[in-house]
Amino acid sequence: MSQSIAKKILKARNILLTTHREPDGDGIGAEFALYQGLKKIGKDVRILNPDKPAPKYNFLTKLCPNQCFNGPHDEIKPTDIAIVLDTNDSRLLEPLYAELEKKCAEIIFIDHHPVLESGPQPSSGSLVDIKAASTGEVVYYILNELNIPLDQIIAKAIYTSIVFDTQIFRYIRNSPTSHQIASELVKFEIEPGQIHRTIFGDFTKEKLVFVARALNDIEFFDQDKIAFLRVRNSDLKELGLEAENIRDLIDMVMNIETLEAAILVRQDGEKQFKLSLRSKGRVEVLGIAEKLGGGGHVFAAGAFVKDSLESIRDVTVNWIRDQLKGRKSGT
Repeated sequence: MSQSIAKKILKARNILLTTHREPDGDGIGAEFALYQGLKKIGKDVRILNPDKPAPKYNFLTKLCPNQCFNGPHDEIKPTDIAIVLDTNDSRLLEPLYAELEKKCAEIIFIDHHPVLESGPQPSSGSLVDIKAASTGEVVYYILNELNIPLDQIIAKAIYTSIVFDTQIFRYIRNSPTSHQIASELVKFEIEPGQIHRTIFGDFTKEKLVFVARALNDIEFFDQDKIAFLRVRNSDLKELGLEAENIRDLIDMVMNIETLEAAILVRQDGEKQFKLSLRSKGRVEVLGIAEKLGGGGHVFAAGAFVKDSLESIRDVTVNWIRDQLKGRKSGT
């Protein structure tokens, strides 16, 4: 499939790159690596994202021009191909995606998340490799197909993608691929230790206070096998933190020995919540995420949900409870 993507890229005169809302290290790393590579072969390419990347990714974003979509009044010139990275669900790009459909001759997705059973489907010609541990790995092979040599910037971007989505090689899909690619990337003196500290070492006094408050409100169910966390926007605002600062909170909670799955809910707008789900392997959380209009991986998924906090808690906890009991769940 990387061959067909490479052919499309070579034929295109101009290309737009984007990723999902609240872009993370995988999406940002993948798109910045592809941007740098396409510039090398003389392509007219730009980056336009639904949301602004978090400041901790400045070590990449300062190297490549990138823009944030500001609504329908933000003019998008006619484009041959829009390439969406790190998601195959068009809903995670709205309202940008609707504008891309108007202005782009073709939209293709490059991703590694499972395609949803119900909901938007990736466009024909897209590349979704669920065996890849990160989207950056998929981009690595596309650049190889295009015979684009790596350099320090590309290597740093792909490495960022890989270490973010594998959590520094904790989740590698039982494959040596992530390590093999990383061994090639570190030859470019990318300072992997510094990248690790930048992405995962953002603890401040304010964040520690926030974590203490969040953990104080945690609810446990079923002999501490299920955890439910609520993130309050008022706490984030008071402590001067952004949503990106608390992305790792649910992973901290998953270190609890008795826990099988965790649910984190953060208010996102007036009547909407951002839902994150994690599992140690006995519970397939992708199913409930998809039923709530989201997606992700089998054991790590999420959704944007318009419902009450109590309803979200009841639905997700009951789903996980039924999974642990070996019953088929429903909402």
